[in-house]
Amino acid sequence: MKYRKLGDSDICISEISLGCWTLGGLNWIDGKPNGWANVDEAEAIRAINYAIDQGVNHFDNADAYGNGRAERMLARALGQRSKDVIIATKVGWFPGTAEHAYEPQHIRHQLEQSLVNLRRDYVDIYYFHHANFGENDRYLDDAVDMMNRLKDEGKLRLIGQSAYTNKEFLRVIPKVRPTVLQSFAHAMDDRFIRPNSPIRKLMEEQKISFIAFSPLNRGLLLGKYSAKNPPQFDEGDHRKYNPLFTSETLSALEPKLDKIKARFGSSPAELSRFALQFTLSHEVVAAVIPGFRNQAQVEMNLSGWNRPLTKADVDFVRDVFTK
Repeated sequence: MKYRKLGDSDICISEISLGCWTLGGLNWIDGKPNGWANVDEAEAIRAINYAIDQGVNHFDNADAYGNGRAERMLARALGQRSKDVIIATKVGWFPGTAEHAYEPQHIRHQLEQSLVNLRRDYVDIYYFHHANFGENDRYLDDAVDMMNRLKDEGKLRLIGQSAYTNKEFLRVIPKVRPTVLQSFAHAMDDRFIRPNSPIRKLMEEQKISFIAFSPLNRGLLLGKYSAKNPPQFDEGDHRKYNPLFTSETLSALEPKLDKIKARFGSSPAELSRFALQFTLSHEVVAAVIPGFRNQAQVEMNLSGWNRPLTKADVDFVRDVFTK
């Protein structure tokens, strides 16, 4: 396994790490679906320990994943191995009884609860899960102050910021001053990490690392869904009403994937390798964090860890999806 350093810190993480959203199962927050199909815990535990045996040392979680369920499951899976890995978690989508999830006292409460859930004294990376700090950024200054106080207390090592648009990142980075950014990045949309991106330029200037979630675009890049028979998801699964999984979207994607398969191969492992290595080809990306349900999926995602794409491969992929 290869490892990359986070910013100018002394923390190095595996290029291919694991995202734990799936561990939370079906879930709702404020009446909106916020989860994935339920997982078998025994299978997830086998997958986590297999990953560690192969060199994976970084697991990404959040308080909102199953409203704490994913954090607790990860802790049970890791056991004594918890001290040997880098754990990230987040605050922001689960407001509890607070008026806003970024009220300073709520941030402290959620981190304390996450530490209980994870059975840890500190987390390695603690993220703001989004950039909505209230009307006119009402909570931003106090939220950042609380994050820094928690860091000074030794309850977190690095501050991270997740967001979903360039505008959001550009607005909050100067005040948050994160070491790590996190958002989606994949072959179908690499807006934050592509050459000449304003966020990429900022990361290079300030030595900020990027963690890419959804590098397989929720499995779409694996060619696992058919336009003729689009997938059906349960209530509580955020994919149920997502337009990415409609016949129209899948029909537009299929000819592009045919070109990818002709160059890289058509098996799930070969498609995973193309997708993960495309995102990792961007120097600002410290790691990709695909989700997982079982050991077979982890094996698939790790199978191409030592086979990076050539520049010609990267250019080919970008050409397929930008056209």
